[in-house]
Amino acid sequence: MKFSFPLPPFRLYNTISRKLEPIEPINPPHVTMYACGPTVYNLAHIGNFRTFLCVDLLRRALELFGYKVIHTMNYTDIDDKTIAASRAAGLSLAEYTQKYIDAFEQDMQTLNMLKPHFQPKATEHIEKMIEFIRQLIDKNHAYIGEDGSVYFRIASFPDYGKLSHLEKDKLKPGSHILADEYIKEHYGDFALWKAKKPEDGDVGWISPWEIGRPGWHIECSTMSICYLGNEIDIHCGGVDLIFPHHENEIAQSESVTGQNFVRHWFHVAHVLVEGEKMSKSLGNIYTIRDILERGFNERTLRYHLLTASHYRQTLNFTWQGMEASREAVKRIDQWLSRIQSLPKSQFQLQEYEEETRFLRCFVEALADDLNITEAIGHLFDWIRHTNRMMDKGEPLPPLQRSWHLVDSILGIGEFSVEIPPEIQTLLQMRSEARKNKDWATSDRIRQQLQQMGWIVQDTPEGQKAWKA
Repeated sequence: MKFSFPLPPFRLYNTISRKLEPIEPINPPHVTMYACGPTVYNLAHIGNFRTFLCVDLLRRALELFGYKVIHTMNYTDIDDKTIAASRAAGLSLAEYTQKYIDAFEQDMQTLNMLKPHFQPKATEHIEKMIEFIRQLIDKNHAYIGEDGSVYFRIASFPDYGKLSHLEKDKLKPGSHILADEYIKEHYGDFALWKAKKPEDGDVGWISPWEIGRPGWHIECSTMSICYLGNEIDIHCGGVDLIFPHHENEIAQSESVTGQNFVRHWFHVAHVLVEGEKMSKSLGNIYTIRDILERGFNERTLRYHLLTASHYRQTLNFTWQGMEASREAVKRIDQWLSRIQSLPKSQFQLQEYEEETRFLRCFVEALADDLNITEAIGHLFDWIRHTNRMMDKGEPLPPLQRSWHLVDSILGIGEFSVEIPPEIQTLLQMRSEARKNKDWATSDRIRQQLQQMGWIVQDTPEGQKAWKA
């Protein structure tokens, strides 16, 4: 859409600098964006999808502002969890993980997420990972451990900790975030290549060191560089990935390339459920399928995970909150249904100051660190304003125009109501009753339609109906 006003600069919080910064692409208008994808050993839950949906929101907003986003999201299909789960299921690793990749992609479609341009699997890039590790060894950033595993030497990278703002000398042995089952020379060093263990079964690849598999961190560095280049514009993920995963990505990537790895780090906050952390013991780890089985639709769930809080604030998922989101989507649908019921002759205002003001406020909110909650507030102000115009029968701007822009961000779907045959029959009966001046029958049918969830309005062009 072409705007009649200048767009503001798009500013986004950068984790590494801890401040809002304008998006300044390496190769404008292209924006390279990498998102750490799911570990495919189980169904992804709403905490995972809150992050993925916020990445989807960021991409949609950037594209609205005219950027051409190149979006990569990987699949972690090789790690301790995928190996253990596939062996427990009696399936090959590839067969087991593909099942959950398929399920994840179905959930993405359910939530109307834009498909990334590249969705690489870690297992498809083992040779590139081996070459990456070889370069780290050659540059003395990595070493071979006693068991044949290969480790990154954090002492060789002076900037280690710059993303998470941790100091290397304060990292303590025994910390759960540094725990590693493999022998290494320093407790802060992390595995690049893991020598095969008995519990790995038949999973392993030949390398210059030992038969084994890559470490988690080297997977993302390799795939990011492979698809987007040595330096990328935006790297996305949940806040739980800041340390050690993203910190380690920086160290190993910049040690190989000698370049800055990422310009902008985008991290999404945690999800709580009814104020508590998600856990198996509490039984509050909900998948997309679980929410739909509770009677909520996918549009309500997408709306809720996107708008219930700002992406940098913890989202407290509650069923009461979901009910509120269902009502919000219902209000939008009623507005859209009402618009659809209007005659084309009522849309007369091609230029309308209030519409321009609304659109300007909406995009300014997005440009201010992706403030979707504020943007939604402007949307409902616009809905109230235009509903009053419809009540008075005033000329309107083409409202589908502004809705198209809004939904390019919200992604809850273009709403086009179809009047069911039984409703059409009742409307025809009411029309005949009015022609015959049978006002009692007309009123009775109107009440019947209202009980069935339909509102009828009589206009000079005839009766109009829309979903309540």
